[in-house]
Amino acid sequence: MPGIVGIISQKPVEECRRQVTSMVGSMEQMPSDLAGTWICSEMGVYGGWVALEESFAADQPFFNEQRDIALIFAGECFFDPQIQTELTRKGHGVVGNRDSWLIHLYEEEGDRFFERLNGLFSGLLVDKKRRKAFLFNDRFGVRRIYCHETKDAIYFASEAKALLRVVPELRAFDDEGIAQFLTFGCTLDGHTLFRGIQVIPGGSLWMFEGGKCRKGRYFSPSNWESQPILSAESFEAEFQETFKSILPRYFESESKIGISLTAGLDSRMIMASMPIIAETPVCYTFSGEEQDTLDARLAARVAEACGLQHHILRISQDFFSDFASHADHTVYATDGSMGILGAHEIYLNAQARQLARVRLTGNYGSEILRGATTFKPLGLSPQLMGPDLRKAIGSCVSSLARERYHPVTFAAFREIPEKRFGILAASCIRSVFRTPYLDNQIVALAYQAPKNILMSPLPALRFVTHNNPALATIPTDMGLVGLSRGVRCSGSALFSRATFKLDYYYNEGLPHWLSRLDPLLRHLSSKVGILGLHKFLHYRSWIQRELSAYVNGVLTDAQTLRSPFWNCNFLESMGHEHTSVRMNYVREIDAVLTLEAVDRLLLRGQHAEHKTKAASEILPAGDVPVHRL
Repeated sequence: MPGIVGIISQKPVEECRRQVTSMVGSMEQMPSDLAGTWICSEMGVYGGWVALEESFAADQPFFNEQRDIALIFAGECFFDPQIQTELTRKGHGVVGNRDSWLIHLYEEEGDRFFERLNGLFSGLLVDKKRRKAFLFNDRFGVRRIYCHETKDAIYFASEAKALLRVVPELRAFDDEGIAQFLTFGCTLDGHTLFRGIQVIPGGSLWMFEGGKCRKGRYFSPSNWESQPILSAESFEAEFQETFKSILPRYFESESKIGISLTAGLDSRMIMASMPIIAETPVCYTFSGEEQDTLDARLAARVAEACGLQHHILRISQDFFSDFASHADHTVYATDGSMGILGAHEIYLNAQARQLARVRLTGNYGSEILRGATTFKPLGLSPQLMGPDLRKAIGSCVSSLARERYHPVTFAAFREIPEKRFGILAASCIRSVFRTPYLDNQIVALAYQAPKNILMSPLPALRFVTHNNPALATIPTDMGLVGLSRGVRCSGSALFSRATFKLDYYYNEGLPHWLSRLDPLLRHLSSKVGILGLHKFLHYRSWIQRELSAYVNGVLTDAQTLRSPFWNCNFLESMGHEHTSVRMNYVREIDAVLTLEAVDRLLLRGQHAEHKTKAASEILPAGDVPVHRL
């Protein structure tokens, strides 16, 4: 994922320069990536970056006119017109200059600058005049910063692999991180899979001055939790105004916009209030090999109603024939945050990149506005692991059960940056990822929703009906339809919800006792057509057929069997039990294969075949950036 790296240290300049150059090299994924380094040796600050072409962060580093303030940046920060007006009034030339307005805002605001930022980002700001450096990230911590501290240096990077590259003692698994990963499919509370590497919290502001680091936060969820609750009518009116006012900023781009369109409510709301822009966006929907899901069919109708072109991006045979490479690329690029069952993400996003460089999605709307969650224990078979690991997993489940959060806090500051991080990390490899549902104004407003509104789809349906009545006549994938005089469920709603559940069980969650009926279920589906309406990812079945040789090869590999995490006797039989359609071990297989890939690619350094550039290819950099095109 494009991002930043850095070292804060008084160690010898050439040693730090060499290390930060190597860190940058570890993060380059594509031949078209832009990369460079910038150092301020007198302050002991060494920074670097990787950025996508034509992205917000492509023209780094950012300077003021005197070049005594520098900014290295990852992600995007959205320009509020009010800020532009303020800066212009004070004599700063910022119109149409995306490179300068952040620096000028800092010059005017000082340390309060960070509170004004809106977007998903991380950055390193160096102020030579004040002899201070600031490391910061977005409020939610979605743009991660991994860090490691030694007695004479602080290392940080957007990807853990950059730290693993230059600090060899980190190349080991973290016990707590492994227990969390095997419990929930992600790590929590700043833990990672790697010993000695932490993730700093969202809204962090670390200040470096005089060889010391002061760790603080410029934002806490409690700032929003204390807001008054609005009435249902007031909230909906406020949301209508706010959403339509913030949406245009997500359509501002020098590159073509691609709308990742589904049949659900969240992308429908974007389409219903879409602003008029100079270059017409293109729409696309991810789908399977042949059969089109409801998502694809209904999304095509939505795009047509809005006069936009729609494409279906499919998984093809090459995905299976080269699956080992796709799986390795996914695990390596996301530091293991996205596992084997997410190997399709980079594959499909590569197709989306051919249509548009910016991917605008409705991701996270259901979590922020309706309390939807996928955060629950994986329920892996206890037989897979040894007794110590089983005990640690039980402790993780108990600790999470005792925690209490405001539902929006849980969604924005826990589920999305922890459980859902892998999707964003995989998407950002190929495209600029945008979602309006993590806009500061939208999340802040969600805290003011009354409980009956926060958990309901009705406000979203009314929003679509009010702003584009034609879109309200097209059912969602759950059969919901909006009307000018209220909201109702279509006659197919129960059928849609029933088939959605069936798809989930058939593709992922089929109980062991039903697994033996898989051939019968497949036969019935071919006759009646009730399966595959909602989900196009059939990993449970793919592992039984197309991917069986790959999966069994990894499970029976000597290195996998030597892992201290697994019960070897169970491991050897697990793949056979699954591929012979007697049991469903799709989650267990994902866990084992993902950690095997993390160990092989990131800890033992057998780099994935997709790597196209090495650190040695990056030229030494001084006070100016090095861009390789």
